[in-house]
Amino acid sequence: MDENSTSLLLPLHGSGEDLVYRSSSFRTQIRSIFTLKNFFISLGPLLCSLICVCVKLDDGGNKTSRNMLGVIAWVFAWWLTEAVPMPITSMSPLFLFPVFGIAAADDVAHSYMDDVISLVLGSFILALAVEHYNIHRRLALNITLLFCGDPLNPQLLLLGICATTAFVSMWMHNVAAAVMMMPVATGILQRLPSSSSVESTTVVSKFCKAVVLGVIYSAPIGGMSTLTGTGVNLILVGMWKSYFPEADPISFSKWFLFGFPLALLLFFALWAILCLVYCPTRSDDTLSAYLDKAHLKRELDLLGPMAFAEKMVLSVFSMLIVLWMTRSITDDIPGWGVLFDDRVGDGTVSVMMATLLFIIPNQKQQGEKLMDWNKCKKLPWNIVLLLGAGFAIAQGVRTSGLADVLSKMLDFLGQIPYLSIAPCICVISGIITEFTSNNATTTLLVPLLIQIAHNMNVHPLLLMIPGAIGAQFAFLLPTGTPSNIVGFTTGHIDIIDMIKTGLPLKIAGTLALSLLMPTLGALVFVKN
Repeated sequence: MDENSTSLLLPLHGSGEDLVYRSSSFRTQIRSIFTLKNFFISLGPLLCSLICVCVKLDDGGNKTSRNMLGVIAWVFAWWLTEAVPMPITSMSPLFLFPVFGIAAADDVAHSYMDDVISLVLGSFILALAVEHYNIHRRLALNITLLFCGDPLNPQLLLLGICATTAFVSMWMHNVAAAVMMMPVATGILQRLPSSSSVESTTVVSKFCKAVVLGVIYSAPIGGMSTLTGTGVNLILVGMWKSYFPEADPISFSKWFLFGFPLALLLFFALWAILCLVYCPTRSDDTLSAYLDKAHLKRELDLLGPMAFAEKMVLSVFSMLIVLWMTRSITDDIPGWGVLFDDRVGDGTVSVMMATLLFIIPNQKQQGEKLMDWNKCKKLPWNIVLLLGAGFAIAQGVRTSGLADVLSKMLDFLGQIPYLSIAPCICVISGIITEFTSNNATTTLLVPLLIQIAHNMNVHPLLLMIPGAIGAQFAFLLPTGTPSNIVGFTTGHIDIIDMIKTGLPLKIAGTLALSLLMPTLGALVFVKN
């Protein structure tokens, strides 16, 4: 009997209708209570309760460390399952820490606004200005044109698309860079024939795969090279500052000295893999007949000449990069930061330059500035809150005594040589990040790696950095990072294509990191 016939047999009036209504409502409520999402919501408090009641730590009777472990379980259960929106979960330490006696409300709130958060806010405002005035698109088209040879070389064009994406991602969020570059890349591909001979179709299909994969993988690779390129780098810097407040901070220029060579190695590894797998030399004749500079030039002509507003935003952004790179250079060349007794941070510069955008007129309409607050409504507060939560958790692990407990549990690692454990950390981090966000993976692993480094008697950054960078090797699955989803939705690639490219790229990244960390990394982060 179908649903309609059943409904006709129900009484229309009287207590029977009320009874059926109540029964139906009760069944609906029961089903709602036991939905998977509600189970995940209750999972966080349940895990926290079980840990606080049942777990005993070697902490000398200090309940704070046990409570901190329970809070971590609560927060990460919600983060991993996304039962509660991630930005809301990121704010939960603001009430969980005071309630469980881990830290005072004011101390927790301080973690949500420090110099690193200021760096993020200023950078995002500048990135929004670049996006608003289409500077990123103009820049991408101009750089890509430089790589278009005459006659056109498909491998060189692929190099140009990848290089442009990586360069833009150095100064913008990875996802924004991928979203911006994908239309440029697919616009070039539209000139390719949709149907022809079997051989020609195969060559075209492979080149399309190479271009899309190049965009989605170049974005995280470029983001590794600068502090502002990805949230993972910022989480690492914030935790370093939280755990080691007396140590020298990781400046923009110091990170660039290590991150850029690493990104460069990964970039050329990516290009070589794509050329070998999808764009062999014999495909030149087939593709050159359909690819030329005309499409890119038409796209660039549609943008018109650069206006005053675009030039000013580009100037402000360029000045910001120069100030970042020269604030603190080396011990022998201290940089301009010494003029202010090193009280100025990268966040100070970021906010100062972002403020100029609200002062300089755009010369389009009377009284209008380059930016106004309405244009800032797209600020990714979810990332800001996630960073704050990560810093709060790192602070809580240290002050609650949980760090000391973990240190005792990991004493056995002191006998393991560094050269063998660093690649293992990168692999573990790279596996976890395929199933959860890069930021969540970093927030989970870095405090643990600090204790491992302490037990091994090595500099903490020699383990923290492989763990954080390994968390950015989300190359295998579409769900690994939003950038992957951007490419997957084009219809040009499948999961098997991501695995064929992502697996050797992940291996290359692990090898490069294992090589550079004890050499260049030790020189940049330990000696200085």
